[in-house]
Amino acid sequence: MNKVHINKIAQENELREAQVLAVAELFEQGSTVPFIARYRKEMTGDLDEVAVVKIRDRLNQLKDLDERKEYILKSLEQNNHLTDELKKKVLAAETLPLLEDIYLPYKPKRKTKASVAREKGLEPLALSIFEQKGIDPDKEAESFIDAEKGVNSIEDALSGARDIIAEMINEDAQARAKLRQLFFNQAVFKTTVIKEKETEGIKYKDYYDWEEPASTAPSHRILAMRRGENENILNLSILPPPEKALQILENLFVKGEAEDSFYVKLAAHDCYKRLLSRSMETEIRVATKERADLEAINVFTENLRQLLLASPLGSKQVMGIDPGFRTGCKVVCLDQQGKLLHYETIFPHGSEKQALEAEKIVLTLCNDYKIEAIAVGNGTAGRETETFIKNLPTISKNIRIVLVNESGASIYSASETAREEFPDQDLTVRGSVSIGRRLMDPLSELIKIDPKSIGVGQYQHDVDQTALRQSLDDVVISCVNAVGVDVNRASVQLLTYVSGLGPQLAKNIIAYRNEHGPFAGRNEFKEVPRLGPKAFEQAAGFLRIKDGKNPLDESAVHPESYHVVKTMAKDLVCRVGDLIKDPEVRKKIEISKYVTDTIGLPTLTDILNELSKPGRDPREKFQEFTFAKGIEKMQDLKEGMTVPGIITNITAFGAFVDIGVHQDGLVHISELADQFVKDPAKIVKVHQKVMVRVMEVDLKRKRISLSMRKNITKPSRDSDNKTTTFTKPIKTNKPQKKKNRQTQVKETPFNNSFATLAILKKKKGA
Repeated sequence: MNKVHINKIAQENELREAQVLAVAELFEQGSTVPFIARYRKEMTGDLDEVAVVKIRDRLNQLKDLDERKEYILKSLEQNNHLTDELKKKVLAAETLPLLEDIYLPYKPKRKTKASVAREKGLEPLALSIFEQKGIDPDKEAESFIDAEKGVNSIEDALSGARDIIAEMINEDAQARAKLRQLFFNQAVFKTTVIKEKETEGIKYKDYYDWEEPASTAPSHRILAMRRGENENILNLSILPPPEKALQILENLFVKGEAEDSFYVKLAAHDCYKRLLSRSMETEIRVATKERADLEAINVFTENLRQLLLASPLGSKQVMGIDPGFRTGCKVVCLDQQGKLLHYETIFPHGSEKQALEAEKIVLTLCNDYKIEAIAVGNGTAGRETETFIKNLPTISKNIRIVLVNESGASIYSASETAREEFPDQDLTVRGSVSIGRRLMDPLSELIKIDPKSIGVGQYQHDVDQTALRQSLDDVVISCVNAVGVDVNRASVQLLTYVSGLGPQLAKNIIAYRNEHGPFAGRNEFKEVPRLGPKAFEQAAGFLRIKDGKNPLDESAVHPESYHVVKTMAKDLVCRVGDLIKDPEVRKKIEISKYVTDTIGLPTLTDILNELSKPGRDPREKFQEFTFAKGIEKMQDLKEGMTVPGIITNITAFGAFVDIGVHQDGLVHISELADQFVKDPAKIVKVHQKVMVRVMEVDLKRKRISLSMRKNITKPSRDSDNKTTTFTKPIKTNKPQKKKNRQTQVKETPFNNSFATLAILKKKKGA
């Protein structure tokens, strides 16, 4: 265990070293994030999942840095560059950019202008000029003319010397540090449209002539600009004012006004134009991309968490309908466990005869399969199908009719998972089953789909896919384990995300269940092939057995703590079941009596909470929702009308709302509330029911602008950060263009093509 890393992480996160050390040791022992956060609170000082994940990720980051240091030290030693002082610098580097700056002068290089000049023997001339002791460079260069080496004139010698000086400046750690700071503080994103792409790239119109500071640019605009560049629609640069960059280099390296200092100045300008500006721009591109990725991933993962934890209807007899016009509606009937009982196709939107036949079929199926709820997909013909079902005169009032978000259902229906579940059914049947199951339990069904296909992200295909996958896996694992899994009903996919399991153990559990019947108790998990003591420890608390022999098996109380509950019951002269059923008995428990070296108050408090509601579902209770009647397509919308909607996606710039017209509307961040809003996620949640006002309907571009503000005037903040109300309404969906005076570049030799030596000398003389 690296004590330096432990200390560093503790300081960065304002934690005790013992907390970080405990988490690190638990990870080394094979523990998972949910297990550590839930069942090892005494060891970690009650750290939650967020803190545990942060420690894990920082440990991995520091490990990667150490591996790079090890590689660099080995390279330096092999090339006879390593000294004690250099080794200390490498080992002391705290960031990857600083480490690379130290290594740069010694890094094996491909052929450069400077290396060619060195091969011509011009390094002594370069060093002499760089010292700036008042020599005459022209006279000094005469002795380096050598036709055999390709140095045919004084200018050839001086040009090569300047190339060497430029590379020396480029490799100077102090210069790179100062320029890095300038870039990160004052660089400006600047985009222009490629002229012949103006029509083709209309979706990037807002960025055809755009500037804003890189330090404050929001993630969605950074990713949009980069996508526009990748699609060859936009030209993108990220540079600070060039005169400031050049001034930094001149202050560092130019020592006077003599002729040799002038040559150093020329080399510094050349260095910035040819080497440093490109290197630093690459760094800030990487840094801003990482920042944008992190913000976008955070938005995506939080949206996904809210979607996965959406309210479940529960175990009901459900009819799932995948709506359609021409090809009809695919209807399936499912039992309370989601098992397919029946399927067929109806045509409620065809001829009158077909509609009557569809009505008869639906009513018959509802009666035959004792349907308790009907889930209608919200895709094409969704609202029309919902209306058709609701208008059936004899549908029982006890049957709930719910419009279900079907994003990703088609992805699932064509997946390997769906083929394994329903090898004899076609895509349409599988999709209808998925829609029905989503109503019963969104979590159990959505984990079968690649999260990127669910439709709750922000530029999810543009961010770092490895980082995205890690974050999405963390969220899915967190949600699955927070809810808990009924081991006798769970699918392979759901069990895969249980702490300590995985695809193979999940399959082994299903195979054992199929062979031996439902699990009767948690101890039976140990009989599953390859499910050893460590996997049992990690998984047991998250696997539930309903109506088992031991009432604790239905709870989140870990088997390792059963003895504590039994002791409580023994002390109160009752059974464990009495502790669960009778709140008056629980009130008599003095938890302080049961504190030991391994079980503290946090765990004992969790145990008491579980005894009051064993296996409780943390998700909110299911609530029905109905879209506005008569509003089924964009043409039905009128500016100013207020309609109900459901939040489907949250981004950094606002929230998208389904109002039942097959096209989500956008509530721009400025329209989410009457007060200033910095983070939309603080105002709304995915699946939240809201009332919105229609501000604008653009049929041509298929855009709907909505507002959740009660006051229709524009909110803003004055210099004291207080809300001020203006009477002028605002326009949404377009970023405000920010002109920055610092980005107006003056004409300098750097901006133009590099002038010849004679012209520059003439300017110097003037």
